[in-house]
Amino acid sequence: MRKYLAEAIGTFALVFAGTGAIVINDVRGGAITHAGIAMTFGLVVMSMIYALGDISGAHLNPAVTIGFFAARRFPLRQVLPYIAAQFVGAFAASCTLRAMFAEHPTLGATIPFGSAGRSFTLEIILTAILMLTILSVATGKKVKGITAGVAIGGLIALEAMFAGPICGASMNPARSIAPGVVSGALGSLWVYIAGPIAGAVLVAPWHGWFFQSRN
Repeated sequence: MRKYLAEAIGTFALVFAGTGAIVINDVRGGAITHAGIAMTFGLVVMSMIYALGDISGAHLNPAVTIGFFAARRFPLRQVLPYIAAQFVGAFAASCTLRAMFAEHPTLGATIPFGSAGRSFTLEIILTAILMLTILSVATGKKVKGITAGVAIGGLIALEAMFAGPICGASMNPARSIAPGVVSGALGSLWVYIAGPIAGAVLVAPWHGWFFQSRN
């Protein structure tokens, strides 16, 4: 139960801080800036890895959990409970932001700029790079260790920095579904479900073989 609570808390923090930065940036006329939003996502993930990594592994992301399973580093029986906990945390965060900023139309939902197909491709590639990094620094099924938080948080900030203006750089179905459903911004939501899952699953099968000399 502690693992699932940790996943819910960690995902709450991720969605509350990350999408909250988007909302506050809009409300305050760009005070945070795009770079600030990207850094917020990276820093909150880094913090949660150090805070909760020893308890649950700090997946904070259904695509990451599925990727660990596809890499044979995570048991099937825990996949659905982890994902359920992540969605509980994400929806709690979006509902909290709705209560605080009722006037905001999207609550930081991810919306493609331009074609959905371009954003879908970006989400696959971004998540594949993220999953590659996670599997490389993770210990077994857990994202933990001295360098894990810096590597993963830094990569998320980097990818959000350059790809965020086009696809939102979600890489996380829970992060996109929660604000989308709570705000009603449901257009192209499939991009942020299928894209991250596809990216995570594409990397997982060959990662162990590619890095077998390290394992």
